[in-house]
This record gives sequence, C-alpha cells and structure tokens, in this order.
Amino acid sequence: MGSRPLRWPFVSHFARIVAFALLASGGSLFLTEPAAADDPFLRRTATVTVVEKVGPAVVNITTQQQVQQRQRRRGALNPFFRDFFEPRLPRTAQSLGSGVVIDADGHVLTNEHVVSGADVIRVTLADGREFDAKLVGADPNNDLAVLKLQDADDFTWAVPGSSEDLMVGEPVIAIGNPFGLSNSVTTGVVSALNRSIRNDDRVFHGFMQTDASINPGNSGGPLLNAHGELVGINTAIYQNAQGIGFAIPIDVAKRIVHELITKGAVAPVWLGLELQDLRPQLNEALGLPERLQGALVAGVRRDGPARGAGIQRGDVIVEIGGSEIRSARSFYEYLERTTTGEEITLDLYRDGAEVKIRVRTAAIPDREIDRLGSRVLGMKLERRPEGQYAATSVSEDSGAFARGLRAGDWILAVNGKALNSPEALRRIVLDLRGRTQAMVVVQRGRGRYHVAIPLS
Repeated sequence: MGSRPLRWPFVSHFARIVAFALLASGGSLFLTEPAAADDPFLRRTATVTVVEKVGPAVVNITTQQQVQQRQRRRGALNPFFRDFFEPRLPRTAQSLGSGVVIDADGHVLTNEHVVSGADVIRVTLADGREFDAKLVGADPNNDLAVLKLQDADDFTWAVPGSSEDLMVGEPVIAIGNPFGLSNSVTTGVVSALNRSIRNDDRVFHGFMQTDASINPGNSGGPLLNAHGELVGINTAIYQNAQGIGFAIPIDVAKRIVHELITKGAVAPVWLGLELQDLRPQLNEALGLPERLQGALVAGVRRDGPARGAGIQRGDVIVEIGGSEIRSARSFYEYLERTTTGEEITLDLYRDGAEVKIRVRTAAIPDREIDRLGSRVLGMKLERRPEGQYAATSVSEDSGAFARGLRAGDWILAVNGKALNSPEALRRIVLDLRGRTQAMVVVQRGRGRYHVAIPLS
C-alpha cells in the first residue's frame, strides 16, 4: 500500500489570500519602499511637536558667587594663627541649572538650590541670547525660585497646565541642561504620584516620580505632558536616584509662584496644633491600636484654624493631603509646602473610627513665633544692636539649661543656620517644630561652643 502525501488544506487558502493581496497592491506588497514612508505621523510624534513648541521656553541658568578662600602658606601652620597669617582671597564659584519662562513678563521658574547664594545670575535662551536675571523670590522649603529676565523681549513661554489629573503611566517629556548639555530631551512616563523623598536632614513630600532621565543640570527644567503643558518642575535633589527622577507638581508650584511674585517670600502657615509622636507605650496607655502610626494632637490653640474645623485633643492625624503621617515632624514638613488660605484634608483616628476634616491654613502670627521659640528652645532671645541674638533667660526645666546654657549667652546659629535677623529667627523656630534636638552655636566670652540641646 503506497504512502499518501500529507495535505495542508490551509496552504491553498493562504496562497489565494497572498495572490489576491498582490493583485490589489499592484505587486508591491513585499517591496522595500512602503507606501507609508511619507506618512508624517510615523516621525512627527507628540514628543516632536511638544519640543518644537516648548523647547524655546527652556533656559540655561548660570550663577556666580564670591567665596573667600585662604591662601595656603608652605609648611604647617597652627590653626589658631591661620586667621592672622593666611589671608582670604576672593574666588568665583559657578553653578549650572535649568529653568522655564512661564509668562509674558519674563518670569523664569527654577529650583531654589540652583540660585541659592548667587551674586550674579545669567540666563541663556535656547536661541543663544543671554540676559541678566533678577531674583524675585525663593522658597527653600519647596525648592522653588522665581527670576525675572532683564531687558529681554521676543521670547517664548510655557503654558502652566494642571497636575491634579495626572495618571500613573501617562507619557511625559523633560527638557533641560544636564551636565551643561543644553536643551536635552528625555522621555518617560509618570511612575508614581505623591512620593516622599529624604534629602539630608529632611523629607520632601508630594513629588511626582518619572523614569525620564533627570540629572544634575536638569534641575529647574520643565516636565511636560503630551499636550505640551507644564505639569512639573524637575529636581535632582535625590542624589541616589538611578533611572528615576522627581518633579514638583505644577499645582504646588503655581501657589508658590504667586506668593513669590506678589510678596517676595512664602508666608509660613499653621493650623494651631501641638503634636506629639506616638510611641508603643503611649498607644497602650491611650487604648490605641498597637500598629497605629501618626501624630497625636496634644493641644489645640484657641485662636488657630484647627479649633474651628473641629479637630480635638486626643485625635491622631494619620494622613494630611493624602500623605502618610508617621511623626509630628512629618506633619510640619508637609505644612511647609502649603500656602496661606489653602484647604487641606486631614485623616484622623478618633474613638475607634476614621474621620476626615477639611481645614484652611492661616499665616502664623508673630506672637506665636515668640511663644514657640521660648517653649521649644527653652529660652527667650533678644536681638542686640550688633544684630545678633542673646539669651535673656533660660528655663530651668529645659534641655538648654541642662546643657549649661545661661542668660547672657550669645546664640550664633541653630542647626547650621546663622541667627542674625528677625527673618532668620522666624525660619529657625518654625523648622524646629517636631524635632527632638537642635545643634546650637553658643558664644560665651571669647569662646564658641557647639551644644546639642534637647527640645521641649
């Protein structure tokens, strides 16, 4: 019995389809010159359109700062004599960053750390023109600064969009000057929203995360959506990032920009709350769940916004504005990113139930600054004619008194920040909220000492 050939019934059917396709295409189905080669949509993507539209609004920022550097002499010199025999010579330090023009008035939005301490600021447009820029205002708590181009005309600006409806996974475009490579474009997606990242001794809240490359020099540049709208300001403050970047949401930036342009600074806010960290022993004593994390409301100020909103002593704040609260410090760090009159949502734990309360922030009164400074530091400070501050009294039950501080001591700096003006005192005191200790530089007579004091 002879073998029968295998039959593939679909072969003839496939052959008929190919033949029909060849006839329909004029025999060009498999030729290397596709009919769609001239289709502009294959190359002119949304990214190309956005870069052409917004790229001219991205600027390169260079700064100069005069710093003093000792002229080293040959041979070893006792450190005590260096101030007398090693003169300080001026040296110019430069930094490089990015920015974006945001309106027809020539305001440029960038990161605060790009222009911090600058004596001279120069801005280079995408077309190569250079202009001097004036610092309008800066806010280190939000790492944002606003500049104004001087004597500039005929420039492009970016239209601020909204970050409220951003979706994880949607495409974004970053433009900046990484490592001095001007107007570099990187693309990616929104990787996450409302991220908290730690830098040095503090945590920044509410950041957008993206996989678009953001490197040193990108700081201050725009993050754009597929429509070319400005949805974030890139920042490279997270030094350990590899393959991820962070941006400040534009909705946060717009509130800060308004404050900086109209007032030159961002007024610190408060809710009128005194908070305490939760500890296992405290959870047990108060009958709270063992694993509950947050900040315990230890007091509600009679004249603060929280009292009118219905927040009570004994409430535990577990979230603010969608960000988890793990300590009193994290609560105050979030407040530093808000502006006067902003409505925020607090998630509370009260009597075994979750409660949501909306409260509007208010500018912190000057009297509260004085009270807070005396209570937290444990001493009253008075500015002397020389411009520096001295302790006029030290509470005997304070950490400062226990560490040996007494009335008459000069307080030169706190946590590395010079105490030399009312504004400096204001910021230092506010930054102490929620902290457990502070490093204080004290001068007594001719001696200067670094003292770590526990905070009340």
